[in-house]
Amino acid sequence: MLNLPTTEERLGKSPRRLVRFFVLFMALVYLGLGVWLWLTADRSTTGPLLQISPTVRRVLGTVFVLYGLLRAYRGYNSHFFKKQDAENE
Repeated sequence: MLNLPTTEERLGKSPRRLVRFFVLFMALVYLGLGVWLWLTADRSTTGPLLQISPTVRRVLGTVFVLYGLLRAYRGYNSHFFKKQDAENE
């Protein structure tokens, strides 16, 4: 079997550092999309891609906001909070 270097050896640092910030970035994207859907629910000039009723936009915006909050909470707990506890032991 080939003796190839690991990802950490090639990059010089752990890729987990990038993953934790990507998880939080994606949570912010979902939150932003949900807020945008809420703010543009009454406008009819949002373009041809989102020709849905204001009620559907508000429901979809609420789902995106809740999902973004869930992702942020779970991402923070898995990538920031528990890692600090493991280092203290």
